[in-house]
Amino acid sequence: MEWRHSGSPRPKKSRVQKSAGKVLASIFWDHDGILLIDYLPKGQTIKEESYSSLLVQLKDILKEKRSGKFTSGVLILHGNAPAHRALATQKKLAYLGIQCLDQPPHSPDLAPSDCHVFPGLKKTIER
Repeated sequence: MEWRHSGSPRPKKSRVQKSAGKVLASIFWDHDGILLIDYLPKGQTIKEESYSSLLVQLKDILKEKRSGKFTSGVLILHGNAPAHRALATQKKLAYLGIQCLDQPPHSPDLAPSDCHVFPGLKKTIER
């Protein structure tokens, strides 16, 4: 039941449209721009094996595109996704020589990429 006054109009029902579906995109970037974007097929989630292969691709791209800046090492900011925390991922990061900066669990802060990749989100937050 709804709470409303006896003279209030009935709310209009919105038309329900089928969702286009969700696609997961993994985006790696630095201050010079986007390095790698990988899209998973519709309805799939990222697993530790596919994420580890993305890390290898990232290392190759860094050698190719940022060879002069690559001497001091790589620091990557991770969220708390299971693929990020997996032991296989941690081993792959150590093997590739990539250091990991973890985001605190249940952090209310947005990752820096949220405002960089989605600039409209930053405007919404600042209001």
